[in-house]
This record gives sequence, C-alpha cells and structure tokens, in this order.
Amino acid sequence: MPKVREKTMNKTPASIFNDVIGPVMRGPSSSHTAASARIAEIVRMSLGATPARAVVDFDVNGSLAVVHEGQGTDLGLVCGFLGTPLTAEGVDKYWDNAKAAGLELKFREYDYGAEHPNTYRITAETRGGTARRWEAISTGGGMIEMTRFEDFPVSIRGDFYELLALFTGQNAAASVGFIPAPDFMSVEERGGKALLSAKFHEKPDEAAIRAALEMAGASDVIFLNPVLPTLSRANVAVPFSSAEDMLAWNEGKNLEMWQLAAEYEAARGGTSREEVFDKMSALVEIMERALDGGLAGTDYADRILGSQAYMIDAARGRGALLPCDVLNSMIKSITAIMETKSSMGVIVAAPTAGSCGCLPGSVIGAARALGMGRAEITRAMLAAGLVGIFIAEGATFAAEVGGCQVECGAGSGMAAAALVQLAGGTARRCVDAASMALQNITGLACDPVANRVEVPCLGKNVMGGSNALSCANMALAGYDKVIPLDETIAAMYDVGTKLPPELRCTYGGLGKAPTAAKIAERLARLSK
Repeated sequence: MPKVREKTMNKTPASIFNDVIGPVMRGPSSSHTAASARIAEIVRMSLGATPARAVVDFDVNGSLAVVHEGQGTDLGLVCGFLGTPLTAEGVDKYWDNAKAAGLELKFREYDYGAEHPNTYRITAETRGGTARRWEAISTGGGMIEMTRFEDFPVSIRGDFYELLALFTGQNAAASVGFIPAPDFMSVEERGGKALLSAKFHEKPDEAAIRAALEMAGASDVIFLNPVLPTLSRANVAVPFSSAEDMLAWNEGKNLEMWQLAAEYEAARGGTSREEVFDKMSALVEIMERALDGGLAGTDYADRILGSQAYMIDAARGRGALLPCDVLNSMIKSITAIMETKSSMGVIVAAPTAGSCGCLPGSVIGAARALGMGRAEITRAMLAAGLVGIFIAEGATFAAEVGGCQVECGAGSGMAAAALVQLAGGTARRCVDAASMALQNITGLACDPVANRVEVPCLGKNVMGGSNALSCANMALAGYDKVIPLDETIAAMYDVGTKLPPELRCTYGGLGKAPTAAKIAERLARLSK
C-alpha cells in the first residue's frame, strides 16, 4: 500500500459544503465515483473538449487497482470526461455512454511508487491531437487534489478558477505582471520549461490574459473552472478550526452548535449565516427525497441487497420489534437512504457515499419520530457539519487511508452531535457526544463484500446511528467523555493509518469470506 500523504500545498480551511456535507451524486462511493468524476472533469477542461482517448494508470499497490470497477471509479471517470453530471439519469450505462460519445478509455495497473492509495495517472487526447498528462489523488468524501500537470507539481483542488500557462525558456517570470489580481500565483521552472499558475476567487478576463500571455511567448494557456460548491480566496479567516478553539470562542456567547456552524461557514465561504442555513436546508430536502424514495421501494439488478427498509414498519405492525420507536425509525431511515444509493438514486454524501445513511437517516428518522420538521433537521445537520470540519482538519474521510472509522465512524460522531442539537443540548454537549461516539468505533475496518458498498456497509451505518443515539443521551445526561473531541479525532486518525492495508477498503475481512467470493462471481455474471 502506498504511504499516506498527510499534507498538501496551499490548503485553505475546510468547508462544510465542500469537505463534509456533499457532493450530491449517484453511485456507490464518493472517494471513487465522485472524486474520479471531478478529476476527469478537470482533465476535460484542460483539453478544451471531450477526449477521444484516455489512459488511466493505477498503482498496483493502491486501492483503485482493486476496486475501480465495483466502487464506481470507471463510472465517475466516464461522466467527468463526457461532462455529464453524476446526478443525470442513465449514468449507470456509462460504457454505452462512452461508446456513443466516441470515448476510448483504457486502464493499466503497475507499480509506480504512488504516495497515496487513491492515485490517478491520466493521459488524455482529443481528436484534434491536443494531449494532457495529469496526476491526481482522491482525498476522501469526493475531495480531490490534482498534484501534477505535465512535468510540473501543482496543487489544484477545484475551489478556485485556475490558470496554467506553459513556457519554453525564461519568459514565464517576466509574464507575472500580465496576471491581474490573482489570489495565488507561482512560477515553476525545470528542464528549460516553465509553468506559470494562478488562482482566482472570481472568474478572470480569460481572453485578455490569454492574449497577453501568448504575446509573451506562452506555448499553451489553460483555464479551469471550479468543481466545488464553495470557492476559496486568499487570506480566508475562520473563527476556529478545532473543538477546543470553538468552545473557547463561544465563551460568553452561548451560541448553539448549529449557530456556531453557520458562523464558521459564513466566514469560510464569504457569505451570510442565512445563506448557509438555506444551503443546508436544500441539501436536507435531497436527503429526505432519498429517504422517501428508499421507503417506496427500489429496484436495481446489480446489487447484493434488495429492498428491506419497509420491513421495520411491517414488523412493528405485527408487534415483532422491541419498543424503541426513535431507534427503529432511525434504522428504517438509514436503510432507505442506503437502498437509494445502491439503486443509483440521488443521495448526498454525508460525509461520504459509503456512509450516506448514518447521519441523514439518524437525524431525519429521529426528527420524524419526534414530530420535528425541516428547520430542526437543518439545524441538526449544521451541528453535524461542524463536527465534520474538525474531523476534516484533524483526520480524513478516506477509508483507503483510515478504515471505515473515518466514514461510518465519522458519520456516527457527527450524528451524535446532531441528535444532541435536535434535543436542544448545548454546543459542549454536542462535542462530548461526538467524542464518545468516535471513541466507540476506533479501529473499525473497511471490508466491503464483492467490492460493493452494501455489505457490511448497511450494518455499519445502522450501528453508527445506534451508537450516535446512545452517546447523545449519555452526553445529555452529563456523562464524562474523558477524552476531548480533538484528541479523540487525532487518536482515530493514528489508529486508522496503522491498520493493515487489507482493512482499509481493499480486499480483506468479510471481503475474503467464501460467501463473498460467490456473491462476487454472481454479480460478475450479471454484468456480462
């Protein structure tokens, strides 16, 4: 397994709507499906057209070489290369779509010493002969970093308007003055060539910049649009970036957790608190549709589990369940969202697609059982999003790096805080609940059966919800969390990076069971 890249260049503070809640997507995995779509979309933009041919190289020691087909990497790449949103109908027919568009896509697997388990090396070419070479990584939850363009290191995450200009000779540095008001700019020289790169938080005057750079001798000028919902800018300042800092900042203010989340994201995104609330409310609406769609029943051939969410109400009607109304509503809701995901319905990765049931299903299920509506759910999701910020800053959401504890486990910690918010608890109780929930899942392996994000993923999402409910009540009752949230997150990340590769979303644990092998063979026959 490639070693973990822990630090990246020029990183701005995490955003709730970039790093934590989202993207809105179809497909099994945000790390694989959504991230690959964003990576391929940037490659397509750099070409200025849909590629006719693309070769994607995976390191044989990484995660993608094993799971790229079953966990939706191929699907995402085709969508990105074609410029098709992941929310569009029919994206699951991606090979037919590629063929219709004249896209030839080839995969290769070999040992090239990748530093990250989710590394992509891509060479793409248009019919007109324009070719680009890129290297990129998926960093978890649909987030990406383009790390190399041609022969030059870069750091592009999709949160800026980007300019790349290639030069032969020494003209790049002299051309800096032609770039008006960039947020960041750099010039890299090597081997007699140079790359000028610049970032902007607003769309620049592309025509004027292109003309000036070409006059100055640029051999190639490329503009890239953002692929993330919240843009970044120079000198972004947020009020806090850890739970400890947040609690200190809140001394004397006594804001609720959701209000603190709105304060943070408004500062991060350069927007208002009201806009933050409305944006989260719109995402909650999508989550509710995914839940209701799952309850209505889903039908999809290429999956392991059929519809089961309805069974909770059916069993409850027969008096066959233990009387845990809030928990049973949560189980039903988590299952419904997971079934929508597995049938290629539209979901919100929160914080990932593999854990998309735990947090929304817990919050919406509990809220509905308690007679609460959209506003209360939105506040709870904002509280969860702020815990997600602390996880994004202190750990990762990529199971390939940290195991399922940073996906379903993270979702459980976030849901615990959300449930405390739902019950009217304080911000301190929210972070205590999150810490207790995360302490309970330390070391959770990621071992999907047949490379599908279904088993044991459904059970781990439900477990995460049950854990969240227990820890929320413990925190509301005043239980001692002992270890503060920031320290718990650090410990979780430390344990995750020390898990053996087989337990970090490749092919181990339950994935090696004889029954799992039979399921994989059956699904392979279905796909032919």
